[in-house]
Amino acid sequence: MIRVGFLYSRLRVEEKLLLKELESRPNIEVVRINDGKQYFDISQLPTEVDVLLERSISHSRGLYVSRLFEAHGVPVVNPSAVAEKCGDKYITSQILESVGIPTPRVFMAFDSKAALDATDAMGYPCVLKPVVGSWGRLLAKVDSHDMAEAMIEHKASLGVNHKVFYVQEYINKPGRDIRAFVIGGEVIGAIYRSSENWITNTARGGVATNCPLTPDLEKICEDTAKVMGGGLLAVDLFEREGGFTVNEVNHTMEFRNSIETTGVNIPARMVDYVVEEAKRECAKKRIARDNWKLRIAARTQPQIPHRQS
Repeated sequence: MIRVGFLYSRLRVEEKLLLKELESRPNIEVVRINDGKQYFDISQLPTEVDVLLERSISHSRGLYVSRLFEAHGVPVVNPSAVAEKCGDKYITSQILESVGIPTPRVFMAFDSKAALDATDAMGYPCVLKPVVGSWGRLLAKVDSHDMAEAMIEHKASLGVNHKVFYVQEYINKPGRDIRAFVIGGEVIGAIYRSSENWITNTARGGVATNCPLTPDLEKICEDTAKVMGGGLLAVDLFEREGGFTVNEVNHTMEFRNSIETTGVNIPARMVDYVVEEAKRECAKKRIARDNWKLRIAARTQPQIPHRQS
């Protein structure tokens, strides 16, 4: 029996589909863990599981609880190191930039005056984003110096998290972007997200249609998934002259509008991956136990004395 921990904040469509798939499998016991309904003693493993599937809505909750399970030897999908890379847009951009994967230019600033200088230097339009966030919330397309000044003043008043100014190059996409799903390094499908609005997230009204996989699209997504640490990832890309550019990478991806669109049973493929991770962990533990037993047996075997000639 494999015990799968299921960490969640609330049960959205995606979480319900994943739970339904997990609970339909033989020899799998699902342990539900709500990240807001209990406290966690960091000296103790919260519950005995073979693997933890992290589906928290909150980036910080998911990150900290993942680290807690990892500290007690439980593998997490996706690992906290992957969540850290994907959950902070600066870290994502820096990694992609450092390995040469095409991604929009980014300027960082930590002071309102410096942020305004950054938007002027980037040129208009440009995009202001929070470094942590999802669903296209608190994004702003900035069209002028005056608009930038007003937006920066507003962001500075919101608190500590909004005093990190992430200024991104605006990509004039053709009314759509692409979300590609990568599981264990394999691109299993992709969708176009189309909208008359410059923000194309399906959570904000974008319409999903199937995006054919091409060698170029698969290559950039595979390279991106590898450098981010692999696992269960969604890569968001723009089309531009000369090829694709990676905008963001999501480690707790939404997929409700993509199953029928791509024709791929995405939750089943995700659960396959989680189960394989659990089996690998169980095999490692079994080998460790067997080695321990062999060492104990070797210590307790009676020693035959040497004969004197």
